Amino acid sequence: MPGTPPNVADQEDKPHVAVLANSGLGHVIPLLEFSKRLVVSHGFRVTFLVVTTVDPNPAQDQLLNAPGLPRDLRVLGLPAVDAASVVPEDSRLLTWVCLIVEASLKSLKATLIELRYPRALVVDLFCTQALDVAGELGIPAYSFCTMSAKMLAFSLYLPTLDREVTGELVDLPGPIRVPGCPPIRPDDLLDQVKDRKNEEYRWFLYHVSRFPMAAGIFLNTWEGLESCTLRVLREDSFYRQVPARQIHAIGPLVHEDGDAEGLRSTDIECFAWLDRQPEESVVLVSLGSGGTLTTEQQVEMAWGLELSQQRFLWIVRKPTDASASAAFFDVGRDEEDDPTKYLPQGFQEKTREVGMVVSSWAAQVAILSHPSVGAFLSHCGWNSSVESLAKGVPMIAWPLYAEQRTNAAMLVEDIGVAIRPSVEEGRKVVGRKEIERVVRAVVSGEEGKRMRRRAREIRDSSIESLNQGSGSSHASLAVVCEDWKTKSRGCEEGLCADPAS
Repeated sequence: MPGTPPNVADQEDKPHVAVLANSGLGHVIPLLEFSKRLVVSHGFRVTFLVVTTVDPNPAQDQLLNAPGLPRDLRVLGLPAVDAASVVPEDSRLLTWVCLIVEASLKSLKATLIELRYPRALVVDLFCTQALDVAGELGIPAYSFCTMSAKMLAFSLYLPTLDREVTGELVDLPGPIRVPGCPPIRPDDLLDQVKDRKNEEYRWFLYHVSRFPMAAGIFLNTWEGLESCTLRVLREDSFYRQVPARQIHAIGPLVHEDGDAEGLRSTDIECFAWLDRQPEESVVLVSLGSGGTLTTEQQVEMAWGLELSQQRFLWIVRKPTDASASAAFFDVGRDEEDDPTKYLPQGFQEKTREVGMVVSSWAAQVAILSHPSVGAFLSHCGWNSSVESLAKGVPMIAWPLYAEQRTNAAMLVEDIGVAIRPSVEEGRKVVGRKEIERVVRAVVSGEEGKRMRRRAREIRDSSIESLNQGSGSSHASLAVVCEDWKTKSRGCEEGLCADPAS
């Protein structure tokens, strides 16, 4: 992990901000893009603090060591944590994350002092212990929510639900009514709140209950995508009483990963293949940095794609029946693996003319930007959803874990840019005929044309939101940046506050 201090003499005229990211690509990517924007568009120097373990994630390390990072962006890993020593073996994903964070942040106070008291600290959704540390040091602290505005609204309402509802939320007789927002069906709740007896629920409630401690909340969304929810968060009487701090919609934050120097040989092969395909004819099948299919579902996916007779680019990962998020911390470890080992016998022969398979990982944003891509079969993680919409690509919603079911329902029902396959009664997986149906519908059907028009409208709004003259996202971040720039320079000389006072 890089940790060489910048040349202070060259940078002393630039205000300094620290950004704290949790482990996992879904959290690192948007916070890193946020940091780049602070440097490139707003004239800051940024120290990007990241939670690390003794067994690092290869894809995350590659991202943080990329040669193209701005000069004024310094990546600094906090002391690595031995996960085996702090996390019980049977812990679920969020508990694993939160225990690693808790151990890692023991060094944060000393680190911020060594950094000479940055003018502000922006912390990941699951790093809210850092708000206490910032408060001790007199450093203004902000939360960065890596979820949608709708999920933020639910999160701010969860402490009220926790007080008022007895029993499990998933057992409620009807949809959960979140103030000012479309209701959420119990089946579409994020996994972490489906079992209130589990440690995951307590961790999630702990962190979202602390949002009001922050001076403001940043969101990777924009007015053209979630205008109604953003207005509710700012104006609804419930959220004004929370109190929910100032909401800053600053998206889309998208990692543009298509630079020729950063492409691997498999990426180059992908783009050469895509160049030979007709415009908007290919469905990208990718389940994010951590998603995995069961063995049975992988077989059905393969034959469904074959039956559809549509072109596809499939990022294939080793299936597992253990957990849908099994690859969350391992992405990149098996990218040299042979993906054909995990496909049904005869599948590649039957699809040789229309399909391409790649192992584990690919330059997703660059692929979504390619003119031959017409649809995205996605796990509906918020980063992937934002990437797809910023590129104007409609989706086949295939949620797996975390808040992805909530996102999928929103993309289908509220925004109108996705179609969601159904599972036959009595089955645990989506059948091949249903996969055939939805792939055809999005790539070549009338429904797909309608969703594509809607996705393009949202893409255009995303471009406008970042316009330096009139864009809502640019203006929202600029207001905060101007406030940081006017803070006393004493903050950078260790004079913000007496930690003992």
